Formats: sequence, C-alpha cells, structure tokens
Amino acid sequence: MVPTLRDGDAILVRRRARIRPGQVVVARFAGEPGLVVKRAVRPVGDLWWIEGDNDAVADDSRRYGPAIVEGRVLLRWWPRPAWLGPR
Repeated sequence: MVPTLRDGDAILVRRRARIRPGQVVVARFAGEPGLVVKRAVRPVGDLWWIEGDNDAVADDSRRYGPAIVEGRVLLRWWPRPAWLGPR
C-alpha cells in the first residue's frame, strides 16, 4: 500500500464495517494465508475486488481474485508507538 501505508505503520480496524469503494480495508483471499491491507474497488457478489495503491505490485485481486473483507481501516499512525514494541 505504499505510498498510503508503509511497513511498520500501525492501523486501527473496524471489523464488519460497511465498506464503500475507495476505502482502505483489511482482507483475505480464500486459500491464501494471512491478511492484506488494500483499497476496496468494487463489490463482487458478497466479496470485494481490492487493489493496492502501488501499481507495480500485483498481490491483490488482479492475482488472486475477489477477497473477503474483514474490516475497514479507520486510522493509521506513524511512527510506531513505543507501547507496541520494536518492529
């Protein structure tokens, strides 16, 4: 999600929030491990087409198809708060 988010940024996520195109979301792809942070583009049935802000990196719906959105990013803060520990 560079330049919007960078490695080490902390985010606050609201789970099961209403999603609109253009919002930054936390999602997962069926059959793939882990979560991703991407921008919601459009709904595809019960799923979402999501893409990153960096067109040079295609680890999003262009590669894996529609994703299951887990929540919407409400805010990010940087630098990383000390109470979260080292990176």
